[in-house]
Amino acid sequence: MSLVIEKPSWWSRFLHLFVGFDGPLAFAVFVLACAGLLIMYSSGFDHGTRFVDHGRNMFIAACIMFVVAQIPPQRLMTLAVPIYTIGVVLLVAVAIFGITKKGSRRWINLGVVIQPSEILKIAVPLMLAWWFQKREGQLRPLDFLVAGFLLLLPVGLIMKQPDLGTALLVLSSGAAVLFFAGLSWRLIVPPIVLGVIGIVLLVIFEPQLCASGVDWKVLHEYQRQRVCTLLDPARDPLGKGFHIIQGMIAIGSGGFWGKGFMQGTQTHLEFIPERTTDFIFAAFSEEFGLFGTLLLIAGFFFLVFRGLVIAREAPTLFTRLLAGSISMIFFTYAFVNMGMVSGILPVVGVPLPFISYGGTAMVTLGLGLGILMSIAKAKRLVQT
Repeated sequence: MSLVIEKPSWWSRFLHLFVGFDGPLAFAVFVLACAGLLIMYSSGFDHGTRFVDHGRNMFIAACIMFVVAQIPPQRLMTLAVPIYTIGVVLLVAVAIFGITKKGSRRWINLGVVIQPSEILKIAVPLMLAWWFQKREGQLRPLDFLVAGFLLLLPVGLIMKQPDLGTALLVLSSGAAVLFFAGLSWRLIVPPIVLGVIGIVLLVIFEPQLCASGVDWKVLHEYQRQRVCTLLDPARDPLGKGFHIIQGMIAIGSGGFWGKGFMQGTQTHLEFIPERTTDFIFAAFSEEFGLFGTLLLIAGFFFLVFRGLVIAREAPTLFTRLLAGSISMIFFTYAFVNMGMVSGILPVVGVPLPFISYGGTAMVTLGLGLGILMSIAKAKRLVQT
């Protein structure tokens, strides 16, 4: 009697690749992606091929997510040091040989023009999670100091370009790892208190500080102008304050229910600058109102919450820190973008995840989602 072993079909082997995928996380991303396609069609219908390109970028990000999700977290851990090292070396190369556009040196030509700072959004939390995993159970204050250096080195190089928005995202992703690793509140609270005091003093002495000719030393001139514009957009309503003023008008004019799909006057009369990229949230709020905005915020909240649940249930310190940090990256993206469009934060050029047009940011988001899916998949396979 012979034993016959049937080979699994091609279809069953393909379906096996999806075993362990986190359904709630995938659903949240799908809903946000649909919202992004909807508002991109409206805000970009007369903007060339933005809608088609946005769909293509989403497809590329989905493919990257799928591929990365197949990589076990242990393999990701071995890639942490090489990816971080390559990213920092490329940042140094940008400072020396980089391409300058609009006063910023952020790109380098390696056969194709790339922006190395985007790599660090994922490379930094990978590196810091690897560092703390290696020292699990024997953490000392010196370990946090080394981690702080590993974080501040790329942040400083990115700010030198200058690129405040990307530097903020890299800083927040690394700071999340430090926090989840157990950084003492005694070291967290003082900078927060100093920041609040600085904001209060800035508001009180705004007329003197924002007067022409005053040198802030630390910030570049365009960064100083953004802070001053945030404090008083009416200072230059047709210039630097135009973005914030028109964004707030669009958000307010949407009311509770919004003006309706394709009915946004501020959007379609082209009063909103960058209506398909950084300020697409204003176009969304105008057409779908407070009700739609609350649903969008709920979608992002659920995405971040689900990511933190994956982090809590992750089997190792490395995966817990990495999943928690990536979840906070999504939070930072959404919070900063909505804040700057609403006039409560300076304009720093941070896109709204899955909503704003932009290929590089979409690839980064797909990579982050793939890592989350990989961690969730590893957890489920361990349990079974």
